Amino acid sequence: MKKSLLLVAIMLLGTVATVNAQKFAGLQKSPTDIAYAKADRNAKPVIKVVYNRPQKKGRKIFGNLVNYDKVWRTGADEATEIKFMQDVKMGDKTVKAGTYSLFTIPGEKEWTIILNSDLDSWGAYTYDEGKDVARIKVPASSGDELEVFSIAFKKVDKGYHMVMGWDTARVAVPFTM
Repeated sequence: MKKSLLLVAIMLLGTVATVNAQKFAGLQKSPTDIAYAKADRNAKPVIKVVYNRPQKKGRKIFGNLVNYDKVWRTGADEATEIKFMQDVKMGDKTVKAGTYSLFTIPGEKEWTIILNSDLDSWGAYTYDEGKDVARIKVPASSGDELEVFSIAFKKVDKGYHMVMGWDTARVAVPFTM
């Protein structure tokens, strides 16, 4: 009996040592995050965005790492996805409930915001303009420096503004319900 207990104890210690020694190589350098548009903390969301958050790390971002006037995946790694739980208007464009890829074309003074029906794509390498569902232009502004690309929702009169920012660049995308 003592030998059996000793053997079990050694096996458990070996398991714990293996778990503690686990290397987490290959973790995302740009972690995945989710932003929700919802009326309050306990409400169900009406918009959900899943995106990866690249970091500035001392680099010049827009006009360098992210080119002006070229399609960008709007984050890092996989293309950002946006899900609407009901039909919405993005600017003056009606968008049916569903999930879309969110691409952008950053510019110094304005950005083009693109909803595309092609899902699960890596970056913008296979972006197909023919699958665009809606496009609008929004003005670009500036703010305090953000180290990590971020998306948040701001409640407005008849909907939400999806605010995106990185480095000192900011854009607000209007959604009405």
